[in-house]
Amino acid sequence: MSEAGAADAAVAAQDSPAFPRAARMLAVILLADLVLLGLWQAPKLMQAEWSATGLVVFATATVMVLWMGTWIVRSRTRLLDGELSQTWVWTKRVRVADVASLKLVHLPWLERIVAPRLLVRRRGGGVTWFHSADPQLLIAFSLLVAQQHMPAQK
Repeated sequence: MSEAGAADAAVAAQDSPAFPRAARMLAVILLADLVLLGLWQAPKLMQAEWSATGLVVFATATVMVLWMGTWIVRSRTRLLDGELSQTWVWTKRVRVADVASLKLVHLPWLERIVAPRLLVRRRGGGVTWFHSADPQLLIAFSLLVAQQHMPAQK
């Protein structure tokens, strides 16, 4: 791919949901099913004798499942000004200059349910996974990293 093509890819793929549409829809369906099951079982759950620890664990697990499901639906991956970021429970960010190595994990035949992901190893240690429903966004970031590490041509 030429430099102009790489630049066009970077501009065209700046923002994307972190997870594919089917995965987000599956998360919504599973969360809705869990909520409905909880409402259906609420009378039995209210009658049960709960220890304080059991109640805290049950409530914490419920909140965590709902919280993570919400972030699967809401999470976005963005490439802007040489920085790749993904909103999540915490926002993950990495700049092109901080990258030591990359590994793109993409299974085209499972793309509808398994998001392409980029394993980023940072200079000085640290590993971060970035997910994007649009593999071109991750490829555009990889091209920016490759261009930075290529020796200047005279």
